[in-house]
Amino acid sequence: MKVLLAIDDSVYSEAATRAVIAQFRPSETDVRVLSVIAWPDTLPESLAFTPGPAAGPIMDLHDAIRREGEELVARAAQQLQEATFTVSRETREGDARHVILECAAEWQSDVIVLGSHGKTGLDRFLLGSVSESVVRHASCSVEIVRSAR
Repeated sequence: MKVLLAIDDSVYSEAATRAVIAQFRPSETDVRVLSVIAWPDTLPESLAFTPGPAAGPIMDLHDAIRREGEELVARAAQQLQEATFTVSRETREGDARHVILECAAEWQSDVIVLGSHGKTGLDRFLLGSVSESVVRHASCSVEIVRSAR
């Protein structure tokens, strides 16, 4: 079975990672951990296309956000590997709603697992509306995980 675990830096994604560990058999499951970086949507338009030397700080910010996404994926992958799952990692840029569906189709996922809500603010990766959009448009099963209260 192929499980696409789409995560951000929220308690809902932590719950989704725990749900994968609890619900699937490691010997029968490959997990791809995906983080989507909304770039340049995370910036005001006036900064997204800054020319010349002024672009340096913008690109540094971009690199920092990408590193955070990669570290997030690495932490989730480590949890899954410790639970003996076969894990691959991916960090992509774009609109989370579209990127999750594209990745699921390319990888031929059997199920997509994601949190019910995402983190908001400059470092957001997923939004609550993302889970709704994925459910509506996915060609495979989708599990939406809520955080324990």
